[in-house]
Amino acid sequence: MADIKTLALPIPNLEYDANDEATTRRIVEQTIEDLNVKLIRVQRLQESMTSKATRRHQFLLMGTKHV
Repeated sequence: MADIKTLALPIPNLEYDANDEATTRRIVEQTIEDLNVKLIRVQRLQESMTSKATRRHQFLLMGTKHV
């Protein structure tokens, strides 16, 4: 896939910073959402390919003589 991008998480400070936590959390959430979208696309593609293969097989069977 050509749209893969690398995004580094921010380096944590020695002291707790709520903004850093929010940034890290948002980056992780976006990454999980991106992976979910890509997974759904792959599943739909596989279903489509299976569906097309099934239709092609059914079409080929229509021309055969049943004994």
